[in-house]
Amino acid sequence: MALTSKNIETLIVLCRKGNQLAQLEVYNRYQHAMYNTAFRIVKNSAEAEDIMQESFITAFTKLDSFKEKASFGSWLKRIVINRSIGEYHKSKRFVSVSDKEIEDEAIEDFSISSEDITNTKVNHVLECMNDLHDNYRNILNLHFIEGFDYEEICEILNISYANCRTLISRAKESLRTKLI
Repeated sequence: MALTSKNIETLIVLCRKGNQLAQLEVYNRYQHAMYNTAFRIVKNSAEAEDIMQESFITAFTKLDSFKEKASFGSWLKRIVINRSIGEYHKSKRFVSVSDKEIEDEAIEDFSISSEDITNTKVNHVLECMNDLHDNYRNILNLHFIEGFDYEEICEILNISYANCRTLISRAKESLRTKLI
């Protein structure tokens, strides 16, 4: 049986034994989803790629701590999210933008004319989400885009259930206000 057709549990057992082909297969199966997760938080392609790769290294070195209560994918995603949030907070700084960059961006905004209504609405919602306060944007990303429930978000962000509900409620209200 080829290594690519084995299920994830078998691959994890092989990874624990240090099998590099199994690690490569796990990487290939999860790399795109983990990159997208990191990118939604840090909003920088190179940084998201670094975070994804570092997260895989962390996951492979800490496989012994993986308790199979949750799926490997969700365990790995939590590593990526925690690392992404940490890196985002570390790199938060002011960036100077030249007038030329502002003009180029304005020209790009006017060149979008053939999008259909649905894509325009989705893009508008995503743009408004990007304008939200960091805490609000991150919690809405975790809940709506990543699909985590309140309990999982509480664990990821290390907050109480009541605080999670309040943050999501306030984030939704802030988003509604920006959409109007």
